[in-house]
Amino acid sequence: MKEEIEHSEKRVHEEIRTPLIIQTNKSVKEEDVENGCYEKKQDRCMVYLSTFVAVCGSFAFGSCAGYSSPTQSAIREDLNLSIAEFSLFGSILTFGAMIGAITSGPIADYIGRKGAMRMSSAFCVAGWLAIYFAQGALALDIGRLATGYGMGVFSYVVPVFIAEIAPKDLRGALTTINQLMICCGVSVAFIIGTMMTWRTLALTGLIPCAILLFGLFIIPESPRWLAKIGHQKEFELALRKLRGKDADISEEAAEIKDYIETLEKLPKVNLLDLFQRRYSSSLIVGIGLMVFQQFGGINGICFYTGSIFESSGFPSDIGTIIYAIIQVPITALGAALIDRAGRKPLLLVSGTGLVIGCILTGVSFYLKGHEIAIKAAPILAVTGILVYIGSFSVGMGAVPWVVMSEIYPINIKGAAGSLATLVNWFGAWACSYTFNFLMTWNSFGTFILYAAVNALSILFVIKVVPETKGRTLEQIQAAINAS
Repeated sequence: MKEEIEHSEKRVHEEIRTPLIIQTNKSVKEEDVENGCYEKKQDRCMVYLSTFVAVCGSFAFGSCAGYSSPTQSAIREDLNLSIAEFSLFGSILTFGAMIGAITSGPIADYIGRKGAMRMSSAFCVAGWLAIYFAQGALALDIGRLATGYGMGVFSYVVPVFIAEIAPKDLRGALTTINQLMICCGVSVAFIIGTMMTWRTLALTGLIPCAILLFGLFIIPESPRWLAKIGHQKEFELALRKLRGKDADISEEAAEIKDYIETLEKLPKVNLLDLFQRRYSSSLIVGIGLMVFQQFGGINGICFYTGSIFESSGFPSDIGTIIYAIIQVPITALGAALIDRAGRKPLLLVSGTGLVIGCILTGVSFYLKGHEIAIKAAPILAVTGILVYIGSFSVGMGAVPWVVMSEIYPINIKGAAGSLATLVNWFGAWACSYTFNFLMTWNSFGTFILYAAVNALSILFVIKVVPETKGRTLEQIQAAINAS
């Protein structure tokens, strides 16, 4: 039985790596080419349009994540909220995202990728309206919880949908747009949040949801999902719509059907099965990276950037705008380097920068608290935060998700991915909820604590995480099991 499972896994891995070959008819007449009756390349306009529509969900994700930072002072003043009440408002987003992440897989499998995105958009719209009309903490929290749930579903279904509709030669590039658009959403919320009221900013969160809902009427459903549920006619129509009416889809259609048939022969795995010894190494790597990604302080710093700058004595609006501008190009740089520099080098460079950024910010608060070099402290704080966010964007932000997708055997990816996502969102909630309390306790100590966690992440990457660049999935599995 074990040999059959391993053979099936290997077969699926080989099929995933097989490049898409588009058959061309060399005997095509020149006049047919001139008349447009024959196309050597697929028409990819619908793929690009579908990706654009889907990543509106990623932008909505970023808008939700970036909302609390520029609005903290105004919301607390207008609604007379305590630090504890605003901390609950900020962090309950991640609690909703945990619920969304857990339920997203079954929902996307039951009502389809488009159906899941529609439902996620509906939750976000309801949440933003609740925040806009809120007159107290309860309505704020309900709205934030709803947008968090939508975020959690988006975090799963958007990259899955893009990966399932994209041609193999575009899959990697198009999938990275998901993370880039999340950063864009955060950055736009940070920037325009300094120019408008918190209620108006909540209304801007409706824009990407509206574009997504409208776009879903135009783009096709995932062909792979349609094939999986046995809708053969709809599957072929969707695939032809994505590849172009004149494209030869017979080979890709046969490959998708064969892949699904092979996948269904693999044993079903639940969460308890993940803790078998044969999966322990890959589980430790995936979960460990998620723990270090979140407990290194990212969501506390991201959610409350404005208050950090205020506490350090640096103008909050200017610092927030600089923060927002810097993270988008650096995230794009990390996406460009991941297949060239490798996963481990990016993680190590990122971890080192995170430690330095935390130490610089912590020292700035120490200097301010002891009234030493008062003029230098704000500059040191903003430098530390920018080093931190730049370092996170180039590696620790996206690479753990890439590594996670590579280290799990194909038959446990669903269950293991759900567990890793749950751990990730739990860490995001814990970090965002405790941040204000830690800052009240000791600002210097808060950032030194984060520096220590990030230093441990460097050791973890060196000792435990394998380099997956340029390796087949079988080679990655062999390296993990041998360690």
